[in-house]
Amino acid sequence: MDDISERSGISSSTLSRLESGQRKFTLDLLLPLAVVHGLPLDELVGAPPTGDPRLHLRPVAVPGQGQTVLPLVRHSGGPHVHKHVLPVRATTATRQSLHAHAGYSWVYVMRGRLSITAGSRRVVLVAGEATEFDTRLPHSLSNADEQPVEFLSVFGAQGERMRIVTSWVECSE
Repeated sequence: MDDISERSGISSSTLSRLESGQRKFTLDLLLPLAVVHGLPLDELVGAPPTGDPRLHLRPVAVPGQGQTVLPLVRHSGGPHVHKHVLPVRATTATRQSLHAHAGYSWVYVMRGRLSITAGSRRVVLVAGEATEFDTRLPHSLSNADEQPVEFLSVFGAQGERMRIVTSWVECSE
């Protein structure tokens, strides 16, 4: 409490009264506490979503893989979009326990080299390359580089596929 008091400029006695509920929080007390804890004020007070169009992304560490996944959409239905960072020598599954589940996945590599095994096929993608596969096939994604690999994935649980537009037309400004 003394450390927070010193860093926030709020007396220890005031912090104690806030903590015990004997004093109500005010904006002039909340702002320094948000700074000390490194949190946005909305998060500190548990404010409900307000229709803010910005995404407030929270990376998720995948236990046992060292992989970090950053969800890029907040909805529950339809395709899900994630950014993945897979460390050196990391994989999403072992040869003995490949994943298989309903859906369809599209993958785009942003940095590094990504090895994808799906069924009996294997491909290594480099930055700027993309592929897609049916996730009902037993599959795994592995780092095939000596640096972390970063990639985007679009996953459709109901097997939705991306529609690739190949016809471009000239337009005038």
